[in-house]
Amino acid sequence: MKSEKGGAAAQKNRIAVIGGGNIGAAIARGFAASGRCRACDITVTRRKQELLSPLEKEGFAVSTDNRQAVRRAGVVVVAVGPHQVREALEGVRRELTKEHLVISIASGVTTEQLRQWAGPAPRVIRAMTNTAISLREAMTSLCAAKGSEDALPRARELFDALGRTLVIDEELMLSATALSGCGIAFFLRAIRAASQGGIQIGFHSDEAIIMAAQTARGAAALLLEQQGHPEDEIDKVTTPRGCTIEGLNEMEHHGFSSAMIRGIVTSSDKASRLFKKD
Repeated sequence: MKSEKGGAAAQKNRIAVIGGGNIGAAIARGFAASGRCRACDITVTRRKQELLSPLEKEGFAVSTDNRQAVRRAGVVVVAVGPHQVREALEGVRRELTKEHLVISIASGVTTEQLRQWAGPAPRVIRAMTNTAISLREAMTSLCAAKGSEDALPRARELFDALGRTLVIDEELMLSATALSGCGIAFFLRAIRAASQGGIQIGFHSDEAIIMAAQTARGAAALLLEQQGHPEDEIDKVTTPRGCTIEGLNEMEHHGFSSAMIRGIVTSSDKASRLFKKD
């Protein structure tokens, strides 16, 4: 990647994404789609640059040089695996200044650890998001390292353009991993199951998946846009001796709600063990 000249204002609006895997690429695409910055102002790094060729074709800057990417940017998103965060941050520590905002999306890596590895200069934020960020439909939870609380509004402004955000206590970040990080897979599986039911009752598979996915999207919109409660909305479509209540009761007899709850709790328990601080 060629070096690029620019003032402090230009640097502040540039973003470096360290780690161009699935979630890193999704974040880069989401920021570009939001209109907050151009693709060319987002640098995505990865050890094997050839794996970034799709992003390069889309106009993103790509590189294997984390230090150069950080020097060019004002916001540094650390999107590597939890066990690679220390190496990544210590490798760019000398490049990080008080003007930088470091946002880590690595599950289980605490703000205390991030501060230790990034050094005292930059603002440090911990985030948990999901792959829907590429479509600007992510659910992102944020918390700040001690002394970086003043950076939360800026971080929230960035991620508000990519979906919805909540500022939460750090002790809940692993729970957020289960509910919104792992949770996107749970809801996708539910949509897949609904489409399979649709196939069984007569729809072609391509028709069934569209109907199931759009129905799920509509259900979510009822809660998010109208701020309704699930049970209130359910009551509107259930009538005495009707087909909806019979279907709901059949699913509950087979543990539908219980299975979802147990899945989320199990994922949360696994996350707490997987990323337990030594």
